[in-house]
Amino acid sequence: MMREQKNTRSRTREERKTMTSARRCAVAAVVAVPAILVGALTGGIATAATSDEASAPILMPYYTELDLTGDEQVTTADLERIGELLGTASGDAGWDGAADADGDGVITVADLAEISSRIVYDDGPFELVEASVIDMQAAMNAGVTTSVEITQAYFDRIAEYDRAVVEQGGRALNSIIAVNDTALEAAAAADAQRAESGMSGMLLGVPVAVKDNYDTVDMPTTAGCGCWEDNWTAEDATMVSGLRSDGAVMLAKASMDEFAFGFVSEFSAGQEAGESLLVASPYATDRTAGGSSGGTGAAIAANLAGIGFGTDTGGSIRVPSSYNQLVGVRPTIGLASRDGIVPLALSQDTGGPMGRSVVDAAAALDAVVGIDEADPVTSAQQGQVPRSYTEELDAGALEGSRVGFVPSMLGDSPTTLRLWEEAKQSLEERGATVVEIDEPEWFADVLGEGSGSTNEFRHDLDAYIDAHLDSDVEARSLEQVLESGKYVPSRQRTYEQRAQITEQQYLDWAGPEGTHTQALAEFKVSVTGLLDDLDLDTMVYPSTDPYAPLGRNMRLSPNTGMPAVTVPMGQAAEADGTITGAGVNLEFLGRDFAEADLLGYAYAFEQEVGARTSPELYG
Repeated sequence: MMREQKNTRSRTREERKTMTSARRCAVAAVVAVPAILVGALTGGIATAATSDEASAPILMPYYTELDLTGDEQVTTADLERIGELLGTASGDAGWDGAADADGDGVITVADLAEISSRIVYDDGPFELVEASVIDMQAAMNAGVTTSVEITQAYFDRIAEYDRAVVEQGGRALNSIIAVNDTALEAAAAADAQRAESGMSGMLLGVPVAVKDNYDTVDMPTTAGCGCWEDNWTAEDATMVSGLRSDGAVMLAKASMDEFAFGFVSEFSAGQEAGESLLVASPYATDRTAGGSSGGTGAAIAANLAGIGFGTDTGGSIRVPSSYNQLVGVRPTIGLASRDGIVPLALSQDTGGPMGRSVVDAAAALDAVVGIDEADPVTSAQQGQVPRSYTEELDAGALEGSRVGFVPSMLGDSPTTLRLWEEAKQSLEERGATVVEIDEPEWFADVLGEGSGSTNEFRHDLDAYIDAHLDSDVEARSLEQVLESGKYVPSRQRTYEQRAQITEQQYLDWAGPEGTHTQALAEFKVSVTGLLDDLDLDTMVYPSTDPYAPLGRNMRLSPNTGMPAVTVPMGQAAEADGTITGAGVNLEFLGRDFAEADLLGYAYAFEQEVGARTSPELYG
């Protein structure tokens, strides 16, 4: 029976996988309701009428399941409908069971109150710290705040906190390389759109920080290197275009490990030649924020932006997400275009969101998926993308699922082992069957396959330079980067070695018949087969230990191209004897293009555990 329930959900999900690009939706018309019915409950919700042809923004089930009017959201039109039904009981003429929210057989004010709570509207005080996209939309819809005010508040926090030392013995966050001088204009445009048409989507007016290897026309793209401070690209990266189209405000460029090479997030952009800065974790500023998307991780954890984006070749979204108690998504290779992103190794590169909640990550992912001719691998997603990744965010998503784990991936850290046992219990309490996997002989080979950053970097970087680099930038090769002197000094030998890789070495590794290409394809088949053979929906494992890698766990997703979602599962306790307060995440891995399922599982786990904490050092 449990398996039948899961399969029913899968069939329903398949029917919804019809769109292959980001949603561009507008809010449906809403109707005023007599104040005597809803005034006290909604605070006199402001409404904006739009075209009857407009469709509703896609929302998670909580905000759609009590919809009475069929527009896939709860609006004052639904309250008007339930107002007409007040006092009716089961069996009466005109009875509508959908309006009986509490299931007691009578339509009462309690049902009205429950349904009204599902409107994305909140006229109470708005708190920026830890605000989700739902919080922001609800407050902006109510007129409590505006995108301009939220954007300015983030600017103020960046100015106050990012380069300040707030902890004795620590260092500054150093999470932001550049802020966007046109962000307030974009925020004002979002406010005007909301006033005219209502909420067009979950990112309308939400300030976003992207890693500084994403091309942006209104900020330079340095990839963390001082040698590229003049790289004003002519076009946005495809993913950035998607964010702007969905109404997001490009707030800032987050710092990163220079050219995305490492996990410490050291960069030279904005520094004198021969100098560099390190990004700090907002939970312990003498510790690394991880990398290579460490700036994004630190900025979002410290509430310096609404949502962030990073890139991941061998762990660069998931490591800083784990260190900074964030939700991170490494999508299937081919779900989001890499065009306009400075590459490290395209055999494994992908971009994805980093947020303070699963809801935020899912809403952000909606904006950046789609087929792009400039990145041919995205053609594989045809028919694989749901209307919205928020549709599976249900607290019961784990019910009837089968979750596998490999014991060797748990490591030996007292903190990680304790949190794993607690996580396992939480998964089971949410209805999952947790299955211990007998490790296949070939599994070590999957985790052991190396990164493409050695043999691919020069080839892929040269292609980016030819297609995107500003013509005014002088450092147009690795040799010229070295000649400029404006790079992280400790990277000199690394760049010299990468510059010596020949085209034949690249082809032998990453060409159509290359050893790495063949290995990744074989590993995808093997791991997918393992899931199939054991009838598993997902595999789980700790992403990291406290502020440290955990074996080669980060390699499973990039070495198969399969998607992974990482979510906080708790912090180190003093009794563990590790690093008190340090975060550790649980990672869900699934089949190609199973992001909706994984986000659903992560959401259900998040609702059970609620492990994220806000860094006390940053208000």
